Amino acid sequence: MVALVPAEAHGDERGALLSFVAAQRDALRRAALGLTEEQAASRPSASELSLSGLLKHAAEVELNWLRLAQQRPNERQRTQDTWQEAFRLAGDEDVPGVLAFWDGVVKEFEEFVRSVPSLDDTFPLPEAPWFPKDGRVSVRWLVLHLVQEFARHAGHADIIRESLDGRTSFELIALEQGGQAS
Repeated sequence: MVALVPAEAHGDERGALLSFVAAQRDALRRAALGLTEEQAASRPSASELSLSGLLKHAAEVELNWLRLAQQRPNERQRTQDTWQEAFRLAGDEDVPGVLAFWDGVVKEFEEFVRSVPSLDDTFPLPEAPWFPKDGRVSVRWLVLHLVQEFARHAGHADIIRESLDGRTSFELIALEQGGQAS
């Protein structure tokens, strides 16, 4: 995992877009590096967000968008009683389990993006007040949307992690790569 996506490393648009999604996804995941379940579930700032909840949300959002693009039902779709419940682990869920689930979603998402004939291929948006009536988006839009979604939440995760133990994203990159945190 790196902080910057190399400009020349991926050759084509699909590879570049997938690399930017991966960089933001990795930043979000890295924020929980080395934490206990209790630390990952804590909410040390004014926000209701926790690191474990952000990881769960991001994994489920990626799956939901993938299923929309595939025009298949989301097998994990469930109704939440409150917004906060969508951002909290429940029952026997834990961070390793959420990350393993997300790994499977990532693999399927990347295979899907690489397999579509064109990034300009579109799929319908569901009926919801926040989507235009009869709206459609392209696969390219979808990948860029996930970059935006994960970047927003990686910023949330950075603040939460720094509130927990003072560690910043660059310190976590160093730790992840076997170096020393300064």
